[in-house]
Amino acid sequence: MSDKYDIGLYDYELPEGLIAREPASPRDSSRLLVLERTTERLIDSVFRELPSFLQDDDLLVVNDTRVFPARLLGKKTTGGKAEVFLLEPIEGGFWEALVRPGKRLRKGDIVEIADDLSVEIIGRLGDGSRKIRLIHNGDLWEMLEKVGHTPLPFYIDRPDRPEDTERYQTVYANSRGAVAAPTAGLHFTENLIEKLDKKGVDIVRLTLHIGWGTFKGIEAADIRAHSMHSEYYEIPDKTAQAVNEAKAVGRRVIAVGTSTIRALESAALKDMPLKAHSARTELFIMPGFEFKTTDGAITNFHLPKSSLIVMISALTGRETILAAYKHAIDKKYRFYSYGDAMLIL
Repeated sequence: MSDKYDIGLYDYELPEGLIAREPASPRDSSRLLVLERTTERLIDSVFRELPSFLQDDDLLVVNDTRVFPARLLGKKTTGGKAEVFLLEPIEGGFWEALVRPGKRLRKGDIVEIADDLSVEIIGRLGDGSRKIRLIHNGDLWEMLEKVGHTPLPFYIDRPDRPEDTERYQTVYANSRGAVAAPTAGLHFTENLIEKLDKKGVDIVRLTLHIGWGTFKGIEAADIRAHSMHSEYYEIPDKTAQAVNEAKAVGRRVIAVGTSTIRALESAALKDMPLKAHSARTELFIMPGFEFKTTDGAITNFHLPKSSLIVMISALTGRETILAAYKHAIDKKYRFYSYGDAMLIL
């Protein structure tokens, strides 16, 4: 096995205290580590200084997916506590979901969430998730907003609070459907976006609904054996045209977040120049991948042995990214979803 495919090479030690359990306030006060790929130079900065590191003709591409309150807390008809984690709608009006306690919730069982909302377990799906039916009166989305909980990642390790409803969401979130936030975008404020616009940096949007599989670690010793999760994405015509025009004249295309990279590169594998379309992707970007659209990226710091750190390693080189992570740990940057950011140029 080639060294670059050994999952052990994408591991690193992170002190527990560097896992961010609270977001920075204000958003753009997060720290920013700038990595220049050609020189491997590292610059310590703050996210509000982002415009000073960008060129006035750069094109930023953001993911405008919106996180919905996917965690439902309830009880079985026998009185025991139960949890249903909605993943996404599936055909026939059913949903795919994760349930707890998994072994005790069987086909036909009912979980009561609220007076007008309950969940019926229909059966098991192949990956351990469940097929469920939501039994409700009134508008489902309004009900979920009322009784659902923000699906914070497991490593934040605390109950969600009312302020997470807004904070675990980008300021440009629009298209509902994600169960995890595109966290590189959490650092943007309306004011910062205005400054980028005045500088001449164009910003366009796409949508990729991030699934819970984004947090799944790679268990295979050889990363090529990893089964990648599927996610739905949409590329609008305006975004396809903007990326095509930028590539044609040599302007930099900078993806905000790994989900944006995945959507752009999935689209480029279908058609280059890009075309407006929607599809599902199972693309796993690993070292050796040829990037067709992405010249740079804004990203958070990712879990060890994850598909996301492997993806960023493909963009920068594994040794380069691990050296940057070591620098970030030494400088006590905050890691993961509510943590600090990196700009890769």
